[in-house]
Amino acid sequence: MSSKLVEINSKLDSFLDAQHKAMPKGFNKTRFLQNSMSVLRDIEGLEQCDPKSVALVMLKGAFLGLDFFNKECYPVVYAGKVEFQTDYKGEVKLVKKYSTKPVREIYAKLVRQGDDFSEEIVAGSQTINFKPLPFNNGEIVGAFAVVNYVDGTMQYDTMSTEEIEKIKVNFSRKSKKTNEYSKAWVVTPGEMYKKTVLRRLCKTIDLDFDTIEQAQAFEDAADMDFNQDSKPQQQSPLNPMVIDVEYEEVKEEQADAAEQE
Repeated sequence: MSSKLVEINSKLDSFLDAQHKAMPKGFNKTRFLQNSMSVLRDIEGLEQCDPKSVALVMLKGAFLGLDFFNKECYPVVYAGKVEFQTDYKGEVKLVKKYSTKPVREIYAKLVRQGDDFSEEIVAGSQTINFKPLPFNNGEIVGAFAVVNYVDGTMQYDTMSTEEIEKIKVNFSRKSKKTNEYSKAWVVTPGEMYKKTVLRRLCKTIDLDFDTIEQAQAFEDAADMDFNQDSKPQQQSPLNPMVIDVEYEEVKEEQADAAEQE
């Protein structure tokens, strides 16, 4: 283990001890540290990052009970800084766990050129129909997200590619130095499309996190800040350790205005 990783491990170990009351039930500190170090070994550009900031990013994953090793979330080194982002499957895991209304399933799908997608209202109830072409690698024309509740009700949201790109261009975080998007948008745009529509659907789902730290980490994990000003900033033991990253943030009312144009 490099000296940088040793220092990160030491700081993360200390943070986990200091914030042990904010950890989710069943949290395994030893396994989390081992998995975190395994992931960080392969992160390019880590040597240029401040060990404390890296440890704080990993701490957010611990608050949410997400596994970096299983790619439920990940640290992203960008322009010499590190940031925390959830993966699509991490988002699904959190909604299932913290929705106040029991969730049977939640998912997001890409709609490609040639797929059959329709929205209908049948007997007053909304429904969607989706028949994708097998192994379709056509152009992405949009994405949708669906949550089915245990009581039989459902909610969904849809976004065209144009809508998603508009959110990306106007409200996604960018480096102030390079004016570039995060690596996730470049490497896995399809996953970011799904995450974007899923995040917007989550605005209509009542999530009840166990701690303030979890709620804050969930908001920090979004690549676009839909909920930045939706409620007053809450005070928690995490606040003194929040990292000042160099990404532009937007207000919810601005994002909503863009969606409606």
